[in-house]
Amino acid sequence: MKNELVFFPRWVAGRGGYADRIRELFEEYHKAKGLRLTPQRTRILDTFLKTNHHLGQEELYLILKHEGIGFVTIFRTLKMMEEANILTKVISSDGKAKYEVNYERPHHDHLICIECGTIKEVRWPLIEKIQQKECRKLGFKPTFHRHEVFGRCKSCQERVKSR
Repeated sequence: MKNELVFFPRWVAGRGGYADRIRELFEEYHKAKGLRLTPQRTRILDTFLKTNHHLGQEELYLILKHEGIGFVTIFRTLKMMEEANILTKVISSDGKAKYEVNYERPHHDHLICIECGTIKEVRWPLIEKIQQKECRKLGFKPTFHRHEVFGRCKSCQERVKSR
């Protein structure tokens, strides 16, 4: 699988320091909610921290089921990680949710291939400026936004042409 996760905070001295901070946040979230941080939840988080692409619930299950981690545990843990603002959901080309660790990562959008499902992260400062300007003009205060552009990646376009 290609490296889809591109944009990480500048302060990160390698991904290790970033991963340690995410683990701390997840532990703090559990303490604040009066929950126990189970080995299964930790393993799910670690899987995200070691991956280089966006993961869906089914893919996570296929990776972790041999360790005795069930589908429902993964589902609930994903919800917790979203609540803790560690993960963000991206809708894939098949309409299913995929997730990325997004804590303190700069804002970015996604190009999603409808053929192979690859997700490419992109940053468009000009589009961001236009959005801000238009929101101000309309007196609208945005809370968040995301762009997901669906189409065919370069490899899939070449495959379609060669058919």
